[in-house]
Amino acid sequence: MRIAVTGSIATDHLMIFPGRFADQLLPDQLAHLSLSFLVDELEVRRGGVAANIAFGLGCLGLSPQLIGSVGHDFAEYGLWLKEHGVDTGPVHVSATRQTARFMCLTDQDGNQIAAFYAGAMAESADIGLPDAVAGSSRPDLVLVCPNDPGAMLRITRECRERDIPFAADPSQQLARLDGAEVRELVDGARWLFTNEYEKALVLERTGWTEADILGKVGAWVTTLGAAGVRVDRRSKAPITVPAVPGARSVDPTGVGDAFRAGFLTALSHDLSLPTAARLGCVLAASALETVGSQAYEVDADRLTRVFEDAYGAGAAQEIAGLWAYWFSAGGSRS
Repeated sequence: MRIAVTGSIATDHLMIFPGRFADQLLPDQLAHLSLSFLVDELEVRRGGVAANIAFGLGCLGLSPQLIGSVGHDFAEYGLWLKEHGVDTGPVHVSATRQTARFMCLTDQDGNQIAAFYAGAMAESADIGLPDAVAGSSRPDLVLVCPNDPGAMLRITRECRERDIPFAADPSQQLARLDGAEVRELVDGARWLFTNEYEKALVLERTGWTEADILGKVGAWVTTLGAAGVRVDRRSKAPITVPAVPGARSVDPTGVGDAFRAGFLTALSHDLSLPTAARLGCVLAASALETVGSQAYEVDADRLTRVFEDAYGAGAAQEIAGLWAYWFSAGGSRS
């Protein structure tokens, strides 16, 4: 399966606060909130939802197309992605803006406070799907990730016009989208990805019931954090897969992106939905245990062991035959 991933490409500035945000909040002063957190750690990492997902897909051998807008400071980052199997040919380089920045502060309970500077991403709405995806490089699936809202809507419309299957992953941008925009992004999606909170936002923004939405999408994939993932489809029993037990929470940034990469990779090889959800959870656990969204190592032997420990030898056997294809050189990428 040829997958095009559209959305944000950014640099992550990740900070760790050794306390709890909740301990610093005074309920009767929330209307006058002014806080400064002294942090012990700062990591500057490559990120952006679309780039994170493309990185995972590339490490698993899919050679995804990355579509987005970056600044003139992207050269080193672009080389990194190419080295990890990502086709960056469709990426637009701005002549005036820098690549987007994501700034995130995480406390000891895994709660996060974040800010995002769009930078060159603001030009994405003027680009849409490049002509490169219309010819021999036409994708089998376009994943519409958080991006400039205008770009998300334009790309979704172009997918419909060109009859290209698409997946909706609005996540962080749900806070900026109104009901009509969310309805347009969701309607007709082959896959809809959200976490639990985002699922509630989608229902609130659209005004639709869960049954309404399941009648408009192929499947709704909801990540449940430590509880795993749930896949809902119209008129079918839900599929629930638990998370990998015992995974150490080092940095939750990009964990959902890693899940999507594993999930879509399994689907590209026509594996079952439970197997796809399990592979997504295994890759998510690898990302959770590493600081940075693109710092985890994709190692065939280790992933197989984690898969078997978490889901049993029978489940692991479903993916065993694919490792030779995914890792034709050395069995790992990092």
